[in-house]
Amino acid sequence: MTYRPHYPDSTFGAYTFTCDKSRLDLEYLFQMLCVPSKYSTGLPLERFPLVIENSICFMVFHEGKQVGFSRVISDHSEFASLWDVFIDEQQRAKGVGQALLKYIFEHPQLRGTFRWFLMTEDAHGLYQKFDFKTEVYNPYIMMKVNIV
Repeated sequence: MTYRPHYPDSTFGAYTFTCDKSRLDLEYLFQMLCVPSKYSTGLPLERFPLVIENSICFMVFHEGKQVGFSRVISDHSEFASLWDVFIDEQQRAKGVGQALLKYIFEHPQLRGTFRWFLMTEDAHGLYQKFDFKTEVYNPYIMMKVNIV
């Protein structure tokens, strides 16, 4: 088993980023991931705990309230998949999404990961700032390959 150092919280203006799962607002997250909406097809309730348990989770807080989230599934070397990236509507267009992605990509367990994968319908511009490219065969899929 490899020692995995604690990843400290970070700030961006009045926003705090953390990967401390004990701080998750589970009700907020349930509403975002499990209730069908523009951003979710409705994750079944019985799978919700497994999704959280088996992911590296990243939260965004503003004035003590959770306003954003993302999670990563990875083998910590060759592959990482970015999922459920969202920032509350009221907090968008303030650089918070970019700051969240920067915080994620600097995580010690993920830094240097060879290949990243994500799916998006409408945030291509955001991910292109982090060297993601749209896959030709499917415009919803984006990939990033780190050549070291």
